[in-house]
Amino acid sequence: MRDLANVALDTAQQKGASYADIRFVTDRSRNVSVKNGKVESLSNNESQGFGVRVIVNGAWGFSSSSLVTRAEIERVTAEAVQIARASASVFRQPVQLGDPISIQDRYVTPADIDVFSVSLDDQIKILLEADLEMRRVEGIRIANGMISTLKTSKIFASTEGSYIEQELSESGAGIEVYAVNEDGVQKRSYPNAFGGGWETGGFEYVHKLDLPGHARRISEEAIQLLTAPVCPTGVTNLILSSNQVALQVHESCGHPVELDRVMGMEASFAGTSFLTTEKKGNFRYGSDLVNVYADATVPRGLGTFGYDDEGVPAQRTPLILNGIFQDYITDRETAATLGQQSNGTSRADGWNRIPMIRMTNINLEPGNAGSLEDIIAATDEGIFMDTNKSWSIDDKRLNFQFGLEAAWEIKNGKRGQLYRNPAYTGMTPVFWGSCDLIGSRDHWTVWGVPNCGKGEPMQGMHVGHGAAPARFHNIKIFGA
Repeated sequence: MRDLANVALDTAQQKGASYADIRFVTDRSRNVSVKNGKVESLSNNESQGFGVRVIVNGAWGFSSSSLVTRAEIERVTAEAVQIARASASVFRQPVQLGDPISIQDRYVTPADIDVFSVSLDDQIKILLEADLEMRRVEGIRIANGMISTLKTSKIFASTEGSYIEQELSESGAGIEVYAVNEDGVQKRSYPNAFGGGWETGGFEYVHKLDLPGHARRISEEAIQLLTAPVCPTGVTNLILSSNQVALQVHESCGHPVELDRVMGMEASFAGTSFLTTEKKGNFRYGSDLVNVYADATVPRGLGTFGYDDEGVPAQRTPLILNGIFQDYITDRETAATLGQQSNGTSRADGWNRIPMIRMTNINLEPGNAGSLEDIIAATDEGIFMDTNKSWSIDDKRLNFQFGLEAAWEIKNGKRGQLYRNPAYTGMTPVFWGSCDLIGSRDHWTVWGVPNCGKGEPMQGMHVGHGAAPARFHNIKIFGA
C-alpha cells in the first residue's frame, strides 16, 4: 500500500497542496443477538476504502472512495485539491498544523483470543444460556442478549514522512431484561446500558463478563422494581455506580473539553461548551478529589490505540488536576491556535469521514474510598443509583438530568428500600465540586461507550471512561 499512498501524496503536491495525508481503512465486524430464546440477528460486515485530506492555500479539502486503485486515488486526490481551492475563497484564517510529524511504526491491539476465532455457534451458545437464565424468572416479558466483535486495519501516510500501520480489535457483549405490569415497564441490564460492555482486546473479554452468571440477578431485580415505590424527591447524598460515573464523565467532562466545540467549529450537533479558553489553568471544575485524564494508552480502553488519524501518538493528558481545569483534547489544527501540539485525539469513524476531535479514554482517576460497599458504609443517609436509563444535557454541557434503572435508600451505612425510576439533576461544576468520595483502584473499571455521536454527517465513535463508584453531597433527586 505504500506505493498507492505515494500516488496520493505525490499527486497532491504536484497540484499545489502544502500538506496531504491518506488513510486506507478496512473494517470487519460480526454481530449476533438473541431475543426470548431465539436468534434474532446475525451479521458479518466489511467496509474498505480510503480518504485523502489536503491543505491548499491554507484551506482543507477532503475526498474518499471505496475503489482502491491507482487511477481512483489520483482522481480522488485531485478532487480533494479542488475542494480545498474552493474552501480557500471563504475561510476565516489559514490552517496551521504546528510542528511536522514524521513517524514510521506498526501497532497491534494486544489480545489473548482473536475476536474472529470463536465460532458463531459458540457465541450463540453463550447468549442462549444467558437468555434461558433470564427467562427462568417468572414475569420477564423480554430478554435480549448480544455479542459483537470488530477488527479495523488502518494505514496512514503523510507528506511529512509518516507511514503508520495499525490493527485494532474490539469485543462487546451484554444482556437486558424488561418486566411489565399495569404501572409500566422496568428494565435491568448488565454490565451497563451503553449497548453492553466493550473493550479493546480479544474475545477473552466476553468470557470474563460471564453473561449467564449475571442473568438471573438482573431478572429478579427487574421484577422487584415493578412493585417498588417511585424514587422520592429531595436533596441528599448521592452514590453512583461506576458505570454511571463513567457516563457522567462522558457528558459533563469529556464533551466540554473538546476544543473544536469551545472554538465554535462544532456547534450544530449537540452544541458547544461552557469551558471557554480563559478558564484554562484556573477554573474550579470540581473538588480537590477530581482528577481527570485523557488517556489513549490505558490497557483495554475502548479509546485505546497506537496513533490517532493524524498520525499523532497516543498520549496521557491531564485535563483536570485536583479540581482545576488544565487542558483540552485537541487535533493538530486547534492545538496550534493555542500554541500547543496535538494530544492525539483526532479520529474518524471510517474511510469516508474526515477526522475530528474525539474523546479517547476520559478517565476519572480513582480515590482511596475503597469499594462501593465501603462508600455505602461511610454514608449515614443518602441514595445509591445504578445503571443509566436516560440522559439530557444542554448544548453548553452545563445543566443535566440523568434517569437510572434502580436505586436503593441508604440508612446508617446500609442499603434499604429499593426504588424505581430514580433520577438526579445538577450543574456541571457544582456537581463535581460536591464529589467527596471516590472508590479505589481495585474498584476502578474502564467502561466502553461504542456509540458516541458527533459531527454532521454524524460520526459514531468508540470511546472509554475509567471510573470507580463515587459519592456526591447535596444532590437533587426525584422520581422520573
